[in-house]
Amino acid sequence: MRRLDHVNVWCRDIDENSGYMVEMLGFRVSERVVGDDGRLVGSWLHVTPKSYDLAYGRVDPAGVGGRLHHVAFAVDAREYVMRAADVFLDAGVRIECGPAKHAVQQTCFLYAFEPGGNRVEIITDGRLLLAPDWPPVTWTMEERMRGQAWGTLMPDSWFTYATPPVESPA
Repeated sequence: MRRLDHVNVWCRDIDENSGYMVEMLGFRVSERVVGDDGRLVGSWLHVTPKSYDLAYGRVDPAGVGGRLHHVAFAVDAREYVMRAADVFLDAGVRIECGPAKHAVQQTCFLYAFEPGGNRVEIITDGRLLLAPDWPPVTWTMEERMRGQAWGTLMPDSWFTYATPPVESPA
């Protein structure tokens, strides 16, 4: 691993959370997904030249918010993502998905779980955004629903599991 890359959290209102980070803390939006109702379904934000440091990947399906979806660690090339898969496999680490390639940001990834139950991602570098007026890339729900770049299907757990876990409403 070369460095901590980003954190992806779930919240109750992506518009509100993303707006707060932009207005109060000086983040900039690099990419976003806008739903059919005009509200944000995803928002990738940055304060460094990296394409994102923080992501609001979805509204928390449990309605709780403030939960961790994953922490990502950057590697230099996709070969290191493949190597991480072999290392995890040999060590008995549960791999959730990947290696594969994200459509958003075009990064190669691998998702696995650390012993405490938190999801970690091993990811290649995204692009650098050096222009101060870089316009955000906006995805529609139809575009986003095409999935991952190579047609990889994400498991149900990727859409439903975050930490700390919550009991589903009965």
